[in-house]
Amino acid sequence: MPDFVDQVVLHIKAGDGGHGCASVHREKFKPLGGPDGGNGGRGGDVILEVTPNTATLLEYHRRPHRKADNGKQGSGANRDGANGGDIILPVPDGTVVKDADTGEVLIDLVGAGTRYVIAEGGHGGLGNAALASTKRKAPGFALLGEPGDELDVMLEMKSVADVALVGFPSAGKSSLIAALSAARPKIADYPFTTLVPNLGVVTAGDTIFTVADVPGLIPGASEGKGLGHEFLRHVERCNTLVHVIDCATMEPGRDPISDYEAIEAELKAYGKLEDRPRLAVLNKSDVPDARDLADIVRPMLEERGMRVFSISAATHEGLKELTYAMGEMVAAARAAAPVVEPTRLVIKPRQLGDAGFTVRRVDDNTFQVTGVKPERWIRQTDFTNDEAVGYLADRLERLGVEEELTKAGATAGAEVIIGSMENGYIFDWQPTLNAEAVHQGPRGTDNRLG
Repeated sequence: MPDFVDQVVLHIKAGDGGHGCASVHREKFKPLGGPDGGNGGRGGDVILEVTPNTATLLEYHRRPHRKADNGKQGSGANRDGANGGDIILPVPDGTVVKDADTGEVLIDLVGAGTRYVIAEGGHGGLGNAALASTKRKAPGFALLGEPGDELDVMLEMKSVADVALVGFPSAGKSSLIAALSAARPKIADYPFTTLVPNLGVVTAGDTIFTVADVPGLIPGASEGKGLGHEFLRHVERCNTLVHVIDCATMEPGRDPISDYEAIEAELKAYGKLEDRPRLAVLNKSDVPDARDLADIVRPMLEERGMRVFSISAATHEGLKELTYAMGEMVAAARAAAPVVEPTRLVIKPRQLGDAGFTVRRVDDNTFQVTGVKPERWIRQTDFTNDEAVGYLADRLERLGVEEELTKAGATAGAEVIIGSMENGYIFDWQPTLNAEAVHQGPRGTDNRLG
């Protein structure tokens, strides 16, 4: 199990709304005292909240399925069902939320305390007490609770750390972060010991910053070799880069300058990193041959505009100077960064004159109706109850759906789909079902649906 995760797919389910209750008040000498069914409770929401002390998405890697509570069903005596509890998921500052299927960015969460309802709970169904009217005095039905939103989202941390240590595998990056901070990464004498970044907190005077030991890069990393795209994605989220160069490598065909140029070539090929400040660290100076090689290499790197430090992660030689140099670069990068405003949630009201639904002809006598209200009403209807179906017909007629179907050329018996073509509700349209007809007959029936 990794101890660092900066990207995860989260499977989210908001709570379902509770069903309404169809009940008639009964007591001694009052056998039919009128409808008294309560409403169902609303399902709980799933909310993402930026929390300052959250630095990783590890918890969602361990438990990727999250569900809010369902609303409770209403009951007789006008008792409404309880609302389902919301769940609040803490995320790091700067978390980007994307649709896992399309990759569309849903929101960029910035600023402590910023909240975003990623999945809304379903509305509770109305009980028959709330559905009573002058035309329907004792409804024999109630509305069903709506299902809560269900979706898969990708959470991605925009910023991993202030400083990224980059270099070939086994260059000593893990040893360096262990020497600079309290981090204790796995250290071994074989390549790719590190497969996910290790984070360490470093203090340089008044500047406190985080350092990421990024897994080793190899030539071709920008094309995906050695999980290169994954590793470079970590580098992209750090504002300062430190080349860690192995001056004691015995591998044929490698030397400090060629290593530096190979890594720079991969950073350039990946793009997005050209403006990041850099410095170079010549590591393993405790080895005599490496110290001599570092003295030769230093002026070559300085000619390329690099600030160079010779250090030994093993003996801690040169670490103080390196720490303060990194602190200066981090402080400068923070000062130059634009002020990040907290995420502002924009609510877009429905446009004036918008009917709230659309009617589309699919073929000669097939029509599709889409819109928030008609699709919601379909989900709320108990199709085993004729009176509930008649009530749905009345609602659609009052909304203007029948009128628009007539304008679109629909005739009696036309096939009408409400919702998506794949999962919508299909019925044969009969224009005689309208709100002008007064319901008569036993509870739970509708004489228009004989």
